[in-house]
Amino acid sequence: MRIDLNSDVGESFGSWTMGDDAAILRSVSSANVACGFHAGDPSGIARTCREAVAAGVVIGAHVGYRDLAGFGRRFLDCSPTELADDVLYQLGALEALARAAGGGIRYVKPHGALYNAIVHHEAHAQAVVDAVKAFGGDLPLLLLPGSVALARAERAGLRGVAEAFADRGYTPAGTLVPRGEPGAVLHDAQAVAARMVRLAHEGVVEAVDGTDVRVAAESICLHGDTPGAVAMAAAVRTGLEDAGVSVRAFV
Repeated sequence: MRIDLNSDVGESFGSWTMGDDAAILRSVSSANVACGFHAGDPSGIARTCREAVAAGVVIGAHVGYRDLAGFGRRFLDCSPTELADDVLYQLGALEALARAAGGGIRYVKPHGALYNAIVHHEAHAQAVVDAVKAFGGDLPLLLLPGSVALARAERAGLRGVAEAFADRGYTPAGTLVPRGEPGAVLHDAQAVAARMVRLAHEGVVEAVDGTDVRVAAESICLHGDTPGAVAMAAAVRTGLEDAGVSVRAFV
């Protein structure tokens, strides 16, 4: 039994530090590296790529809406063409920095509002898929189970990889509890680790109302900007491995 453990990194900007990338990369197998549109600056992104390569962690492109001020957590009603161009631009920028570090992009994961929008938004989901296809290499897309984007990716011949979230609460419908609502973000590292062990073995997580929700996932996400993220990542990895689950990248 195996599962991937991914985290959002490369999100610091100038003198503003977001998370401890070097530390969290010691626990994860895949790194969702910011591409400069929702967070990250070139030097910081390059440094994160070097740290990921040194740690033997797979690099993925964490593409988002062009929304630095809102950290990519606001929906942008842009045209599909504009969105596809923005995503392609981000892929090209990260690929250049990753190559210079001795690596390269191995998958794509949309960030924040874009990730949530393409669960249902047909046009934006197709725009993301079109951008990945235009970039080439048939990169896998890391997405929420049951999302429109997952279906569109597979229809386009791309591998869709479903993920679960370790540090986020779930609704009874299997979607994430919106940030700002009670139970949206989880902070107890040991409780989160136990949730992820159960996910790996049983394919279920407990929703905010106490019911069990089935979640089929090849990867588990831990947000690098969550308070206590480093300790939580270490606890999740240790918990999984102690329960006989190998933590390995999905690519």
